[in-house]
Amino acid sequence: MYDTARRVELVKQRTRERRRRREKRRIYRLSALCVALLVGLAGTLRAVTVGGGTQLSGGAFGSMLLYEDAGGYVLVGVIAFSVAVVITVLCMKYKAKIKQNDIKEEEKP
Repeated sequence: MYDTARRVELVKQRTRERRRRREKRRIYRLSALCVALLVGLAGTLRAVTVGGGTQLSGGAFGSMLLYEDAGGYVLVGVIAFSVAVVITVLCMKYKAKIKQNDIKEEEKP
């Protein structure tokens, strides 16, 4: 039979293991979400920009945004940036929440 100190240590160890597993699952889900968004944005880019090839020389990539069919590139860029900002904010909030939980856990006797 274990004494109280040993049981408390075992519970803390099990809690850490479960938290690590939960964090790994969340990382896998976020990775899958990022891949899905990448595929979706690539599909959107293809659907928006099909048919309008540019006849610009190799050194004029900056002027492609002025070309009449380049609106799709701009749209996909804005959408990608917006999604990246949202994901970054969510990850920052999640990290802050975890940090608060760790601080609360350390304060407990």
